[in-house]
Amino acid sequence: MSAARPLAAPLDSRPLLRLRGVDKTYANGTHALQGLDLDIRPGEFVSLLGPSGCGKSTALRLMAGLGEPSAGVIDWPGSRYDARGKPERELGFVFQDATVMPWATVADNVYLPLRLQDRPRAEVAERVAEVLALVGLSRFGEAYPRELSGGMRMRVSIARALVTQPKLLLMDEPFAALDEITRHRLSDDLLAIRERVGCTVVFVTHSVYESVYLSSRIIVLAARPGRIVGEIGIDEPYPRRGFRLVQAYAKHCAAVSGLLEEAMRQGGEPDEENEA
Repeated sequence: MSAARPLAAPLDSRPLLRLRGVDKTYANGTHALQGLDLDIRPGEFVSLLGPSGCGKSTALRLMAGLGEPSAGVIDWPGSRYDARGKPERELGFVFQDATVMPWATVADNVYLPLRLQDRPRAEVAERVAEVLALVGLSRFGEAYPRELSGGMRMRVSIARALVTQPKLLLMDEPFAALDEITRHRLSDDLLAIRERVGCTVVFVTHSVYESVYLSSRIIVLAARPGRIVGEIGIDEPYPRRGFRLVQAYAKHCAAVSGLLEEAMRQGGEPDEENEA
């Protein structure tokens, strides 16, 4: 592995995002999260790992403002607040499915968040081109999603999330539906993109191996209600090409697997019809 500076900020740095005592109960009575305390620090790559129904995706949506906690506080230290007293969340969100508009070109899909900000196309054309280059799609700006592979459509989703230059990138199992070779390639590309743009990442996954390869810190949750069982830091330098082949990777995977086993012993039976 080649040496590089870690991107994670010092442990005493001011959090970018802070959750305190966060609970979430849905209208149907499902208790998705209980007492979630979590700090996300600038520069971190944090994975949320746990069994189905442990509230990983719920926590991510609450961070994004796509719902309100039933109890507790989600705070953005240092962020600006709008006239309604709401924090101006500078974030991008990548969903599990590549949610692209099939009738629009790749470039138009990436331009969408800027269009919603009423930014003229001519004014941001260079920015769109830069982001397409960042994800390796420079030659595909005029292509349509139907002409792309699944991995390329996911690159479009990532480019669209990055085009507004967010401080925080939230990713909800973005590689889950892809084959292993494509997942490995996109994992390497994601770390390279993160190094270039310097954003903080919170990444939801079911995979121990994916979480260890990508993360500076892994938060393990038990299910229902979702709560933190523990966390493990992955104190390895970036970039991580070749990391899967070294003994340290296997040791980290074993440690995380052990904590995940503990989470599964503590959790209740997953509700497959009501995964959170």
